[in-house]
Amino acid sequence: MSLRKKILFIIGSPNQASQMHQIASLLPEYDCFFSQLYSKHPVVRLALRMGLLDTTILGGEFKRKGDAYLEKHRLRNDYARSIYGNSYDLVVLCSDLLVTQELRSMKTIWVQEGMTDPITPWGKFTHSLGLPGYFAKNTAFNGCSDICDIYCSASDGYREQFSQRGTDESKILVTGIPNYDNAATFLKNDFPHRDYVMVATSDIRECFNKEDRPAFVRRCVEIAGSRQLIFKLHPNEKKERAIAEIREGASNALIYTEGNTEHMIANCTELITQYSTVVYIGIALGKKVHSFFDVEQLKRLAPIQNGGTSAAVIAGLCRRYVEFKGKKEDFLRIMRTAANTIMRLHERSDNHYHYSDQEGVFPSA
Repeated sequence: MSLRKKILFIIGSPNQASQMHQIASLLPEYDCFFSQLYSKHPVVRLALRMGLLDTTILGGEFKRKGDAYLEKHRLRNDYARSIYGNSYDLVVLCSDLLVTQELRSMKTIWVQEGMTDPITPWGKFTHSLGLPGYFAKNTAFNGCSDICDIYCSASDGYREQFSQRGTDESKILVTGIPNYDNAATFLKNDFPHRDYVMVATSDIRECFNKEDRPAFVRRCVEIAGSRQLIFKLHPNEKKERAIAEIREGASNALIYTEGNTEHMIANCTELITQYSTVVYIGIALGKKVHSFFDVEQLKRLAPIQNGGTSAAVIAGLCRRYVEFKGKKEDFLRIMRTAANTIMRLHERSDNHYHYSDQEGVFPSA
């Protein structure tokens, strides 16, 4: 039996799985395990068995892809803590919308995945009643429950958003987030097309919201004019339906259901999105972008570009928190001091963060 400390990483979408894998790979001295986001509530478990949650992060395609990712990379899958019987010294979460009581009793760090959904009228209503964030039926309040001990945000803009929506600001550290912190690397790619208008769709209907997709396609055609249109579908969409709608309104468009979205964005001249985090890749690369969100607000929220060191920074934070034996409040005080150091580096580096855990930004705790 291993005497090494154990960390559980909670995954969800393919992007979240990739982010958690990157962080875990930088913690070789610990035993790292993974689990798809889960609930042990009997009603939720029944809904999963009935397939009622197949379009959510708890099951269906997300669960299948998560399991396949773990198997492909030979990562240990301890789904719902039901396989290995481990006690964990730290849990790293991709969502605080649903955190079981057993996980809340452990040390916890939340890592932002990317963009959060817009707050709908229903979301405002449920939030005003003090109901858990998942009652909003989207990710609008992810990062806002104040449940976790520490929150890792993509930018100062998101730090402010999470604080305004419910999480104690003193818990939130701006670390950047893997996959969105080094957009310049996507410029070197082998995607065969160039100089087109790129459209990244969202799974709005699959998340139980209304969308006029034909009208959206018409708007994309209008923006593109005589230029080539390329659509990249969200992995959670009903692909046959989406393809048929695009063929009806944009018969000459190219449609991709798989492939590297970031490379496609790097080669485009203009990017059209709905509620997709990949808009931040376009912003970082200086593309003209369209979104259902206010673009100027997105620029304020955009993840920091730190040369791809976010995973190292978050891994360093995990390492220090696992080993820290004092009070959580004392740990956060030490980390906030380190965050001020990071900001001073930021000011000296022409508005780009350049740091890594190995460079000693975070002091020993």
